[in-house]
Amino acid sequence: WDKFSHPYSKKEFGKWELILPPKPDNSPAVDHNTKLKVVVHTKEGERLYRISPWAKYVTREEKSVVYDWVHWDPPQPYVHIHPRPKKPLSLRIYEAHVGIGSPEPKVASYKNFTHNVLPRIKDLGYNCIQLMAIMEHAYYASFGYQITSYFAASSRFGTPDDLKELIDVAHSMGIAVLLDVVHSHASKNTEDGLNAFDGSDSCFFHSPPRGEHSLWGSRLFNYASWEVLRFLLSNLRWWLEEYRFDGFRFDGITSMLYHHHGIGTGFSGDYNEYFGLQVDEESLVYLMLSNHILHILYPDCITIAEDVSGMPALCRRVEEGGLGFDYRLAMAIPDKWIQILKELKDEEWDMGNIVFTLTNRRYGEKCIAYAESHDQALVGDKTLAFWLMDKEMYTNMSTLIPMSPIIDRGIQLHKMIRLLTHGLGGEGYLNFMGNEFGHPEWLDFPREGNNQSYHYARRQFNLLDMDHLRYHQLYAFDRDMNRTEDKYGWLAAPPAYVSAKHEGDKVIVFDRANVLFIFNFHPSKSFQDYRVGVEAPGKYKIKLDSDGVQYGGHGRLDHNTDFFTEPQPFNGRSNSMLVNISNTTLLTHQRSPFLLNVTES
Repeated sequence: WDKFSHPYSKKEFGKWELILPPKPDNSPAVDHNTKLKVVVHTKEGERLYRISPWAKYVTREEKSVVYDWVHWDPPQPYVHIHPRPKKPLSLRIYEAHVGIGSPEPKVASYKNFTHNVLPRIKDLGYNCIQLMAIMEHAYYASFGYQITSYFAASSRFGTPDDLKELIDVAHSMGIAVLLDVVHSHASKNTEDGLNAFDGSDSCFFHSPPRGEHSLWGSRLFNYASWEVLRFLLSNLRWWLEEYRFDGFRFDGITSMLYHHHGIGTGFSGDYNEYFGLQVDEESLVYLMLSNHILHILYPDCITIAEDVSGMPALCRRVEEGGLGFDYRLAMAIPDKWIQILKELKDEEWDMGNIVFTLTNRRYGEKCIAYAESHDQALVGDKTLAFWLMDKEMYTNMSTLIPMSPIIDRGIQLHKMIRLLTHGLGGEGYLNFMGNEFGHPEWLDFPREGNNQSYHYARRQFNLLDMDHLRYHQLYAFDRDMNRTEDKYGWLAAPPAYVSAKHEGDKVIVFDRANVLFIFNFHPSKSFQDYRVGVEAPGKYKIKLDSDGVQYGGHGRLDHNTDFFTEPQPFNGRSNSMLVNISNTTLLTHQRSPFLLNVTES
C-alpha cells in the first residue's frame, strides 16, 4: 500500500473529497475488482486503515477474519428488465435467508435462490419476499444483524449483480422484495465496520454509555447528527434505486424508540409507557423522516416495523402525527402459540384468549400476522412442527405407514394454527422459509459452540420431493391457503366478525370478506347439525378444508354439499345455517377447520 499517494482535501462541514480523473485512454481511474483502503490520520497521530462507510462491495479471503474493500464497477453491469410489481393489497410475505436456501450444508448463493427457491415461493402463492442478512456482516452467525458495511450486499452469497438478478426475476413473477434493514445498531468491528472510523468513540455513534447496547454488544447511532441522518437516509435510497428493492422491514424498532431499549421493561399498553422522558425522540424523528421521504419518493414503497412495545400511531401517516409505517409485526401471536403448545393440554386451550390475542391490535394500524418466524426457528427454541411432533418427525412422517396419534395431532394443528392466524390475525401474513412444510429441527449457524457446523444452517427442500413423506401435504395446504386468500382477499378486508368462541365445544367461527371460517379444536368431539351465524344470506360451499386427504387429513367432509342459510339470527349475525364439523365414526381426532364461501345471495 502507498499510504500517501491519493490525499483527500478537506471541505466545509467535516467533508473530505478525493477526485480521481480517468486514465489517458478515458477508462476509469480505478479498475474493476481493485482493492482499496482509506487511511485516516487521527488528531492523536494514529494511522488507521479503514473501509469506506460507502463501500459497495467487500470480500474476505478464505482464511482472513477481516473484509477488504473491493471496487465494483463491471464493464457490463446487470440491467434490470422487469418493472416493479404493484403494491399488493393483501401482503403474503415469505421471510427468507439466502445462505440457508439449500439442503446442502454450505452457504448457498444468490444464484441458487433465484433458480431453486423463487419458483417454490411463486408456487406457494406468496407475493412478497423479505430477505434477511443482505447488508454485509462479518459474523455469519449474527443472522445478518451485526452490520459492518451498510451499502454492500453480502459477498458470501455472490456478487451485487447476482442479487440484482434475483430481485429482477422475482419482479418477473409479480413478487415484491423487501430488505431487512438494520438501522437500529451496528457492529463494533473497527477494521471492517463503522466503529471508531476516525479513531474516536463518537463518529456515527453516541459516546458510551448511550452509544452502546449492553445486550447486543453493538454501537448505537447518533440520530441527532445531520451527517448520520444523511448516511442512513441515503442508505435507504441506495437499496431502492441500485438494487430495486420494494421496501423495508425495519429491525429493532423497540430498541430505537426508548432510551431503555426495551431491556428489562414490560409493556402493558398504558400510555405512560409510550409518552415520557424514556422515549428517544431523536430516533423517533428519524423513523418519521425515513417513512416520510420513502413514501413521497416511492409511493408504492412498503415499510414494516418490528416493534414489540405496541407504540401508538406507529402505522399512521406522518401527517397525522404517526411514525408512517405501513405495517407492524404482530409479535404477540407467535409467542401465544408457543406458550399454548408448551404449557397447556389440548382440552385446556382457551378459545377466547386465542381470539383476543389474534384480534388485539390498534384500530386503523395494519399488522402482519404470523404463527412463527425466524425467531422461533433459532437454536434454543423450536418450530411449531417440532413442538407438535418432536422426535416422531424422524420416524413417522411416511405415508406408507398409518399416522401415529402424535403425527396426526401435529399435522392437523399445524394447518389449523396457520389458517386461523392467516384469517384472523392481521392485514398481512408472514411465514419463514421451510416452516410452511413443517421443516424438522431448528436453525443454527456455524459457530464455535457447534464446531462450525452447517448441518442446521440449511433448509431441507429435498424432503418435499419425496412423495412418501408427509411434508408435501403441509406444503400443499400452505399453497392452497394462500391461493384461496388471493381469490377472496380477506387480508385486505376489514377485521373479521367473530360470532363464536365456544369454550366447551372448542369451536371458533368468524366471517371476513364473504368467507365463513369454522374451526373445531376439540380433541375428541365432532358435531352434527351445528348452527353457525353468518351475515350474507344464500348458498355456501366448502372452498378450503384442512381435513382433505391431500393435506394429510381424513376426508370426512363431502365437498359437494350445499349449505343454505335460514333467516334466523344467531350469535349477532342476521342469518344462520347448520353444518357438520367432522365425522365421529372415522377416528377419535376431530380437529378440523374449513372455509365456506357464499356463492348465491
